[in-house]
Amino acid sequence: MKLPLAAGLALALLPALAPAWAQAPLHQYADADLALGEKLIREHACSACHARKVGGDGAAIYRPQGRINTPGALRGMVDYCSTELNLGLFPEEVTAVAAVLQRDHYRFPAQRAAAPK
Repeated sequence: MKLPLAAGLALALLPALAPAWAQAPLHQYADADLALGEKLIREHACSACHARKVGGDGAAIYRPQGRINTPGALRGMVDYCSTELNLGLFPEEVTAVAAVLQRDHYRFPAQRAAAPK
């Protein structure tokens, strides 16, 4: 049985596309600039603000079992802080800060992105 040209081409390309699926980002922070996030956290004195809010060194604010229980909610909270404190962070900066918080405090399980259709 002969396959139509398009189907044959798709089958021929499938092995080449498989590595791209296997390397899909594990979470929305996969391409974040961690060095930028660390710099922004220092520059905006996030730890000092958190210490004023919760006491101690401010680390108690990071409660993975609390309101922030997904990577999206974490990014949303960083965006909220940026807005409330008039920091003016760009979207990629918000993502960079959230990625550092994910790495250092939250450690949400990685979720493989959906494979391309």
